[in-house]
Amino acid sequence: MRNVGTVVRGIRTPIIKENDDLATIVIDSLMAAKESEGFEFRDKDIVAITEAVVAISEGNYVTVDDVAQDLQNKFPSKNIGVVNPILSRNRFSIILKGIARGMDKITLLTSFPADEVGNGILDERILDESGFNLGSLISEAEYSKIFGSWIHPFTGINMIDFYRELIESEDCEVEFVFSNDIKTILDYTNDVLTCDIHTREKSVKLLKSKGANVYGLHQILNKPVGDSGYNPDYGLLGSNKATEEKLKLFPRTGDKLVNEVQKRLIEQTGKQIEVMVYGDGAFKDPVGKIWELADPVVSPAHTAGLNGYPNEIKLKYVSDNKFANLKGIELKDAIIDEIRHKAENLTGQMITEGTTPRVLTDLIGSLCDLTSGSGDKGTPVVFIQGYFDNLAND
Repeated sequence: MRNVGTVVRGIRTPIIKENDDLATIVIDSLMAAKESEGFEFRDKDIVAITEAVVAISEGNYVTVDDVAQDLQNKFPSKNIGVVNPILSRNRFSIILKGIARGMDKITLLTSFPADEVGNGILDERILDESGFNLGSLISEAEYSKIFGSWIHPFTGINMIDFYRELIESEDCEVEFVFSNDIKTILDYTNDVLTCDIHTREKSVKLLKSKGANVYGLHQILNKPVGDSGYNPDYGLLGSNKATEEKLKLFPRTGDKLVNEVQKRLIEQTGKQIEVMVYGDGAFKDPVGKIWELADPVVSPAHTAGLNGYPNEIKLKYVSDNKFANLKGIELKDAIIDEIRHKAENLTGQMITEGTTPRVLTDLIGSLCDLTSGSGDKGTPVVFIQGYFDNLAND
């Protein structure tokens, strides 16, 4: 019997640049790792490629001026409300620079005590003592007086001050409003850019129903401006800061890439290997309270074998209940037999209670994101073996 289950390897590659043949680089890097590490390919192995190198290789970039131009096309008044932006220098500062460059005035409404993914904006202990609650409207003056000294413990900055300085540096007027009701923005302007990620469709629909001229961030640069990059599905969502004047967008050719890599791996190895592109993992930091998923999806592209959900029984539940009187080899053999005869769809059955009923690509993408990290590991490809194994597999 095998004594190891799932094995995850970060695969080092050359530094990826625009116009590189990424499929060839991924496959060559895997083959080099196979030789150095001595592993063999197996059916149901998974190759995952971080979205950053996919977008880089396809040259999917836009400039601050591109953002400004698209905003001017959609909001000729040049006076807009910006609703619920993520509080992130990497994720939003360059977008905000483009908005400010294209507009004359911005009313920026943000939720509190944190943004959509958990980035804090004020001291919650002070909020509890302030007389305000989550249903309150807090003006910019009130925020500055009561909460304005708050510094984020991870970044060491106050994001409201940072965003104010950035907007004003583009000769744009700004007013901040703090509310958890996005309809509040309509008291200030009828032209609205919603910047929330996972509730974007709901927000656009709600504000349109109130008569607003509204676009979501996913509708900005969803078509090219001149010869700029673009993403037809997500626009500026999923973008990252590249330089002080340029953004790398979420990739748009992932489907073509994963199918090409899978085809070539099957030809070279004879094994049915699945391939996916992954971005942020879907997990929450217990200390900073930040939900990692700032991308619109964990996996923008994957091969068909990665569709669906896990279909697992809970070993502890089976051991403690059905086989409570068994121990040792007898218990293990009984559980293995239980696994081998489990139904193809266990949804709703007590035997699955405590397992993780999430989309496979969300689970695998989270595993990959934690493996590759976001810094200097140099492993934008992750190779996973045994993910679909269970105790019954020899």
